[in-house]
Amino acid sequence: MCPMSSHYEVVLSCLLRDDTPDSVLAALRWHLGMDTEEPEDLDFEECPSPLLEPNPNSRLPGGDFVSLRRQVQGFSDAGEVHAWELFARTYWVDDHMLYLTTLLDLIAPYVAVSGYGGHHRDEYGTATTAFVFHGGTYDPVGF
Repeated sequence: MCPMSSHYEVVLSCLLRDDTPDSVLAALRWHLGMDTEEPEDLDFEECPSPLLEPNPNSRLPGGDFVSLRRQVQGFSDAGEVHAWELFARTYWVDDHMLYLTTLLDLIAPYVAVSGYGGHHRDEYGTATTAFVFHGGTYDPVGF
């Protein structure tokens, strides 16, 4: 009898500062499946494959969805205020959860608004574990 894997819904929903480095945005585009070229400065031992690439056969109701876009968030005396809107809702197998902190470490220094930044939950569970960003880091994430 084969052991069964656990599966999770992983959601990222946060704003990244407009000055987020190009290298971080390139890594995110690769993780999101928006760019097939592997970023040069990404450590593939820490993250061997894209973590947020949508699976067209996802078992999540409504399927996987990802978005990264630069949008106007408001106005100041200097003009428009921009931020990068990051949203991803993807289906993960338990083995990939080991890499979740690598992804959170990548974005945490650039999160524009402290507080909720997403969550994970067992695919059939109702309890969520929120990702809470503040001061360039995040609260510990349990599994």
